[in-house]
Amino acid sequence: MAGSFSPGRRALLRGALFGASAAALAPALSACGSVAGAVSSEGDIQFWHLFSGGDGALMKDMLVRARERVPGLRPEDTVLEWGSAYYTKLAMASAGGRAPDVAIMHMSRLAGYAPGGLLDPWDLDLLAEFGVPRKAVNPKVLELGRYEGGQYALPLDTHPFVVFYDRDVMDRARLLDSDGQLLPMESPENFLEVSDKLRKDTGKLGPVIGLFADTAQAWRMFWGLYSQTGGEFDLSGGKPVVDRDKMVRVVDFFKKLTHPDCRSMDYPAAIAAFTTKRSPFIFSGEWESPTFRGAGFDLGAAPMPTLFGTPATHADSHSFVLPHQDDVDEARRRSAHQMVAEILKSSLTWAEAGHIPAYLPVVESKAYGKLQPQSSYAPAADHPALEPPAWFTGAGSDFQARMCGALLTGVSGASAESTVKKMLSELDFFLSKPNPA
Repeated sequence: MAGSFSPGRRALLRGALFGASAAALAPALSACGSVAGAVSSEGDIQFWHLFSGGDGALMKDMLVRARERVPGLRPEDTVLEWGSAYYTKLAMASAGGRAPDVAIMHMSRLAGYAPGGLLDPWDLDLLAEFGVPRKAVNPKVLELGRYEGGQYALPLDTHPFVVFYDRDVMDRARLLDSDGQLLPMESPENFLEVSDKLRKDTGKLGPVIGLFADTAQAWRMFWGLYSQTGGEFDLSGGKPVVDRDKMVRVVDFFKKLTHPDCRSMDYPAAIAAFTTKRSPFIFSGEWESPTFRGAGFDLGAAPMPTLFGTPATHADSHSFVLPHQDDVDEARRRSAHQMVAEILKSSLTWAEAGHIPAYLPVVESKAYGKLQPQSSYAPAADHPALEPPAWFTGAGSDFQARMCGALLTGVSGASAESTVKKMLSELDFFLSKPNPA
């Protein structure tokens, strides 16, 4: 294993699992289905993930293909509820000797797992043996999965925050180039001018984003824009090290962007405004691509506009991880690598959900190039702004929710300066808590 780990978090979690709380935790773990220790055949790979709905159906399809292509490989997937409950169960399983062979983890959660010894590293040479060499995986996203020289997360995709638009309306407003792509808007001031023009020329709402009653959208928007500034955002010490002036500048733009159309708009209302053509432009995650494709108009999409100097957009990655095994079954570990290689090679199917595959031969294929609007925003995977690394950050975290709460005070009328002060207070709160690793 690359790197050396303190056993602190594993020991702490084992104490929770087998101590006074064991009675409460054991049913939750046993409800997750059979675990690695109960599997006898090297081909029976236990796979935990959080994909339901359309994503779940696509993952099922890819697993079926893996079984068909590789005789003897029998991956069995267990679907768990998305959110903090999933990550708690995964941590407990890794610490308590009941880990699955493979699991899905958001890349943004890696900092809370790899340093505590809850994951084992991937063998990239073994993946290459099964047809997925290192060079075949998006290098920028692959690098995000490394810790102390080991590859602890293997990306399936990138799922960025992007913009969707109604091509017909935007074309009439002269905001598209000859290829039907969004014209560049290279500064906050230019973007606000274009938004005002859009309202006047179309009689519709300007750009929309659903913020209220949501625990991630405001933070996603802020973090993508702040990352474009190149400003420091270091959470490795006892106090946050940030560029306060750049934070204020981004929050000031954010307040102007959301006024007047989005000051009280929640996520479903924003989706409805776009799909019913009351707004021709929406900021949202690429995972809404299937919803928007069914809206009945010519759908366009693009990466987040570069407004603050450097291309960047908030993004995460559904990644494969190997939950820690105290006693590794090498034959089954080998089968786990083969299963993941087969899924990556089938990820054109995964692209149907809107996600950008990490497997480059798929993204570079003619078939992917024909997928619209997916191929239009695929360059967003070249500039992913993952969450600032800390044990408390990441997808579905309380950190995201509290940062959204702070940002919404600014949307509701507080000054940019006081909004940033609130954000820094929240950062102080998290950094004052002990790291369980």
